[in-house]
Amino acid sequence: MLSQAKRSRISILVMGAGSNILAKDDCIDALVLRMRSGEFAKVKFGKERVYAGSAALLNRLARLSCAQGLGGLEFLAGIPGTLGGALVSNAGAWGRCIGDLVKDIRVMDSSGKIKTLTASDLKFGYRRSNLSKYIVLSATLKLSAADPKEIERNIAGYLKERCASQDLSPSAGCVFKNPAGRSAGALIDECGLKGKKSGGARISEKHANFIVNTGNASARDVINLMSKAFEAVKRKFRINLEPEIKIWQ
Repeated sequence: MLSQAKRSRISILVMGAGSNILAKDDCIDALVLRMRSGEFAKVKFGKERVYAGSAALLNRLARLSCAQGLGGLEFLAGIPGTLGGALVSNAGAWGRCIGDLVKDIRVMDSSGKIKTLTASDLKFGYRRSNLSKYIVLSATLKLSAADPKEIERNIAGYLKERCASQDLSPSAGCVFKNPAGRSAGALIDECGLKGKKSGGARISEKHANFIVNTGNASARDVINLMSKAFEAVKRKFRINLEPEIKIWQ
C-alpha cells in the first residue's frame, strides 16, 4: 500500500483510535491507514518490560501492567488513545510523558523498511517527537515492579482527578498545547469564552481547553471556536496558542 501510494503521489495519514484528530467535513485526499488488527494490539510482558503493538489501547495497557505487578503507566489511565498515537505525540498527564518510559520502538519508514529505534535515536519534547515520519508498529516500555493494589489505587486516583477536572463529553481532548508556564485552558477562560458556541460545538464550561460536540458539530464549527480562542488569547496575552489536536485538511 505504501509503495502504491508513493508511485501515485498520494499522501499517507496514519490513524490510531482517532481520539485527537479533527478531520475536515468533506473528503480527505489521502490514504488513511488505521492500525487496528489483532497483530498490532498484542501485549507481552518481560522482566520490568512490556512489549506492545501500536494499536494497544492505553487504558488496557495500564490495566494489564497492573495485573502483572508492573507500575509506571498509571498516569495514562483515562487517555482514550493507542500506544502508537501516544508515542508520536509524546502523550502525558500529571507532569509525566510516555517518552520517558521508552526502551525501543519498531517502525516502518515511507519506503516500507522496518527498523528498530533505540532511546538514543529518539527525540521527545512536550507533545512532540521525531516519529511523525514513521509508522509506529510496536514498542518496548520500561516499567517497575510494584504492588498491584498500590498500582490500582494510583489508577483510581488519576481517573478521579480526570473526572473532576476535565469534560468527558464527546471531544478530541485538549485542543491547544499549554504555552510555557501557562495553562491554555486558563488563558481561554480568562478571555471569557467558556460556553461559547458555534453550530453544534461548544467551548466546555468545565475546562476551556476542551471543545465538545453537543450532538451535531462539524469540523468547521470546531475550527471556528479554535480561531476565536486563538485570537482572543493573542489579543489579551500576546500568546500564540499551538494546536494539540491533529487537523486533517
